[in-house]
Amino acid sequence: MNKAKLFWSGRSQAVRLPKEFRFEAREVSIRRQGRAVILEPLDQDWAWLDEVTGPLDDDFVEAALERPIATSSSAQKF
Repeated sequence: MNKAKLFWSGRSQAVRLPKEFRFEAREVSIRRQGRAVILEPLDQDWAWLDEVTGPLDDDFVEAALERPIATSSSAQKF
């Protein structure tokens, strides 16, 4: 079993990861699963979303990029 050292950096606890567990990313997501703490690299792009949703049709893309025209009544709501 591999081990990692815990230490304090200011008022935060930190983990010194062994070389074989280093991340390429600058940030990771963190979550608990039972007693385990799981670190995962954050996705740097949205390519993974295509795998989940499949390709988007042109009408959807056009509607998503369309900006509503601001009216005086809609501007007053904010």
